[in-house]
Formats: sequence, C-alpha cells, structure tokens
Amino acid sequence: MADFSDELIPTRATLLHRLKNWQDQASWQDFFDIYGNLIYGVSIKSGLIKAEAQDVVQETMLAVAKHMPGFKYDPAIGSFKGWLMNLTRWRILDQIRKRGPARAEIEFSDRTPTGDSRLDPLAKSVLPELEQLWDAEWEKNLLAAALARVRRRLDPKQFQIFDCAVNKEWPPEKTAAALAVSVDQVYLAKHRVAEMIRQEVERLKKDTI
Repeated sequence: MADFSDELIPTRATLLHRLKNWQDQASWQDFFDIYGNLIYGVSIKSGLIKAEAQDVVQETMLAVAKHMPGFKYDPAIGSFKGWLMNLTRWRILDQIRKRGPARAEIEFSDRTPTGDSRLDPLAKSVLPELEQLWDAEWEKNLLAAALARVRRRLDPKQFQIFDCAVNKEWPPEKTAAALAVSVDQVYLAKHRVAEMIRQEVERLKKDTI
C-alpha cells in the first residue's frame, strides 16, 4: 500500500468528479492512494487476513468504479465517507462468507449482538463494530495528514523538539539537553506545533465530504 498521509482522507468533490472519466488514470491512482490504506487497515482490524484484506481493497475499488459514472454527491443524503464505508462493509462480509458457514459461525458467534433475528448473523456481528473501526481509522489518518502537512511548514529543529517532547514523551529537560535548546524553547515548540496541528485537523475536517 502507498503511503498516503500527505493527501489523505479529505477527498474533494473535484477528485470525485474526475473519477467519472474512466481514462483519468492519474485521478484513479490518487483515489487508490488516498483510500486504499484506510480500507485495508479496517479490513485487517475486522479480522481478515492480509490476502482477504487485499481482495476487499480491490473489490471495493471496482465497486466505486462501477457506481462513479452516475454518482452524485449530495451532503443532504449522506457523506461520501459513509457511502464508501458501506461498500467496504459488504466486501468484508463477502470475504467472511467465503470461508464457509461453519468457520464463520465459530469465529463470530461470540461477537453477535442481540437484535433482529432476520438480519444476517455475520452482518449483526461485523457491521456495528466496523463502523467504530472506520471512524477510528479515519480520525487516525486525519491526524497523520495534519501532522505531515504541518511538518512541511516547520523548521526541522522545531519539529524535532516536538517529536522528542510529544511523540517520544521525553521530559522537557532531556529534550532541551539533547537538542541544545532551553526548556522554555521546548515548551514553546510543543505549544506552537500542537496548535498548528489542531488548526490543520479542523481545516481538513471542513474539506471532508
């Protein structure tokens, strides 16, 4: 899977519009780079093995391609994020069904919640959990995108201070000594970079469709 932290989750309506053109290979590659890892990660965390997760990615992408010529984004109906999650959800269920009913029942029986008995038992067990996984993975990747974008705008030394103090959780004194800066500079860099990341996350959320 490609590393898509720099572009990530906030797909713009312009990209979706370009996907209506089957010949626009660059846009389809962008879409795959943006969403492929999200779908793969959620599939793995839903209990699929690597080969199954890769199949989910490919089959979901094919489903998007099939629907895209007539796709119209309407925020009043729902988000693209939710629509893509539902496509992914059913492809994950397809992979579980391919294992055979006996194996699927053993693996998911202890996760099946109470509810409408008419609903597919696999759907009852996987669907609620998958929505939580999807949202968590979406937020994690959104933060990764914000961090990557902020890092490009920062002086390398400032980001290094933030990385040591926040990501590595070094005490301020250790960070200051290792990077030859004052403790006050450590606190200032932590606050400044954290605020930049927060603002970038908010901006990305506004661009999400």
